Amino acid sequence: MQWDTTRYPVSMRNMEPWIRDKAIEIANALLREGVAEDSAIRIAIAQAKRWAARSIRRDRCDEALAPMKRPSRVRGDAHSRKAPFGANS
Repeated sequence: MQWDTTRYPVSMRNMEPWIRDKAIEIANALLREGVAEDSAIRIAIAQAKRWAARSIRRDRCDEALAPMKRPSRVRGDAHSRKAPFGANS
């Protein structure tokens, strides 16, 4: 049986919708490959949870690195100007 966002296994009922959608996608692919329905459900749920955990870690990493990715001022601009004559004394 193929599943979709309105008809899916009861064991996927309490999952977050975006994770459930991935689990449904994985389960349907497993069914097409001939995996038994009960095994496909268990495998799909486990894989979707792993996929979600990696997605969340990647997003957090991107958020943490965002300040480092911002373009900074060109360092030479502030340091390339010569001091006025006699200012170094």
